[in-house]
Amino acid sequence: MNPLESVRGTIISGIVLAVVIGLATTGIVFNTGSFILWIHVLAGVTWIGLLYYFNFVQVPALGEAAKDEGGPGGAGITKYVAPRALWWFRWGALVTWLSGASYLAHIKMFHSAFTLGMMGDGMNTQALIIGVGAWLGTIMLFNVWVLIWPNQKKILGIVKASPEEIAKARRVALLASRTNTVLSFPMLMSMVGFGHGGFFI
Repeated sequence: MNPLESVRGTIISGIVLAVVIGLATTGIVFNTGSFILWIHVLAGVTWIGLLYYFNFVQVPALGEAAKDEGGPGGAGITKYVAPRALWWFRWGALVTWLSGASYLAHIKMFHSAFTLGMMGDGMNTQALIIGVGAWLGTIMLFNVWVLIWPNQKKILGIVKASPEEIAKARRVALLASRTNTVLSFPMLMSMVGFGHGGFFI
């Protein structure tokens, strides 16, 4: 059977290929920091990619589908696509945050990052840069698990809700998701800036 015919087979194939390339290019020396960072980036791409999909593709498409009288509607998306996408979205968010926090702990920067580099003898610019990204990511994780997911369960009918509760849930989920989209731009800038010495030097 072709592994590319299933999602699981595709994921396993990608991981195996990454390990083979890693072994071929660096030998058998295991670098814990690089491994944690790889997990962080992989989960982050999943999380932010789905965030952009929801905001740039799915929500506008569902809005158009609702206005299209006699069209196919959005039932297929809300029944089959959205629940699966939200599963990857929320767990991607959690793994991104946990792996990012683990990486900061691994490089002994967790405390200085979350105090924005202000708790030492002088200002630590690197800790400030990554700390801003870490705090933005923390706010975004909160939004995913406390605002977006509980309200999406009402919207998708996973939990019972009245029409008024669903209308309110739509508004809260949309605004939390749009807030995360806005925060993702400076968060990603901070992540890249940390690894490359900042953006505005």
